[in-house]
Amino acid sequence: MAEAAQLPTRTETDSMGEMQVPADAYYGASTARAVLNFPISGFRLPRRLIRGLGLVKLAAARVNVRLGLLDARLGEAIAQAAQEVVDGKLDDHFPVDVYQTGSGTSSNMNVNEVLANRAAELLGGARGSRLVHPNDHVNLGQSSNDVFPTAIHVAVLEALHHDLRPVLVRLGAELDARSREWWEILKIGRTHLMDATPIRLGQEFGGYASQVHHAVRRIERTYGSLAELAIGGTAVGTGINTHPEFARRACAELSDLTGSEFREADNHFEAQGARDALVETSGQLRTIAVSLAKIANDVRWLGSGPRCGLGELELPAVQPGSSIMPGKVNPVVCESLVQVCAQVIGHDAAIAQGGLGGHFELNAMMPLMAYNLLESIRLLCNAAAAFADKCVAGLQPDADRCRDLIEHSLAMCTSLAPHIGYDAAARLAKKAYATHRTIREIAYEESGLPREEVDRLLDPASMTAPDAGRVGSGGT
Repeated sequence: MAEAAQLPTRTETDSMGEMQVPADAYYGASTARAVLNFPISGFRLPRRLIRGLGLVKLAAARVNVRLGLLDARLGEAIAQAAQEVVDGKLDDHFPVDVYQTGSGTSSNMNVNEVLANRAAELLGGARGSRLVHPNDHVNLGQSSNDVFPTAIHVAVLEALHHDLRPVLVRLGAELDARSREWWEILKIGRTHLMDATPIRLGQEFGGYASQVHHAVRRIERTYGSLAELAIGGTAVGTGINTHPEFARRACAELSDLTGSEFREADNHFEAQGARDALVETSGQLRTIAVSLAKIANDVRWLGSGPRCGLGELELPAVQPGSSIMPGKVNPVVCESLVQVCAQVIGHDAAIAQGGLGGHFELNAMMPLMAYNLLESIRLLCNAAAAFADKCVAGLQPDADRCRDLIEHSLAMCTSLAPHIGYDAAARLAKKAYATHRTIREIAYEESGLPREEVDRLLDPASMTAPDAGRVGSGGT
């Protein structure tokens, strides 16, 4: 059998010697070594993180030129190449696996080499010519140990603010709309999965909307921690080999580039030795996931049936539900969201373990944390958008079913208790259950109250808000 044709290569060098690199690649020897060293998962850095690295290098090049540390011609070429990374034009040249060196050094060198070779090309040189040096020029005044955590913070804050937050705002608006539309629909409440006193369907959905509004605020609370950047700390937090003004100016440049307000870390040893802001952010995402799973599970329970379940809601039919049962339709969008929420909780566990990887002046589990955090944001964004658009927007209530369930609920006796006593009301409930009749029917006969008073007390709408004239035990 003839051997497969070998792709053309070029020779590049780093501090360890020569390496063969694909001829059309912008990366160099250090990246090629990392590709060989980490054939682990096939997962590459997320787009948001590649963009973050490009933004950091773009800011650094501009600041170094202004500080007089980098030749303007070289700096402009590096900045132009960095903009291409930011714009996603060079994504194919970032082949390093997520599970690499824990500081992200392999990926920092990957972006350094890509920018050096692309900048050299822009200046009329060849890839591999070292016309622009990946360390001396692109990485000037920087270290992987401050660049990579800075890029993570930039990437995560942008993903939260521009991707997830707008989706949650939209989902909250859809739930608010259902709450307003369905305010007059009365239904039975449930506690412990058992019948409780009546509520408004609009109240129930108002609760879901409030959960999502809280989720938006939880995202916003992470911004302050994520806005603190490690850039300027270089190797261990002391700022060795960087200009005293570099960090402040780089943060200002990143603020201008992104529209977010970034600032130099108050303490560079904290900013590089710990990844507490990422652990905090993941904890907020875990809370959001738990909240969304509650909503999705409630919606699919309320839509259970269509004839032998609760049946208070009709969910949009988006696809056939069974390969064997004709006509079956399942709450698949809800199920998708619940699965995503479970995965986000799993990611949070990995991120917490990553936070434990800070030893002395460096955390060495940053790529893992970055990947899982950005993946959680991506999954929540996509699943919440599908839930808003393909489920919540198309929900329809069954008001007749809701009304019927209320009338047959034994919990209706609760509103009688302040007038006839808890024990007497309990006896009515037991008899109604044993005789398969309603509380209203038994109360007409045995409560001792006038028929009109029974009807007034058993009016479901009157049970959906506090009433000074109806005070008694609240139930459970």
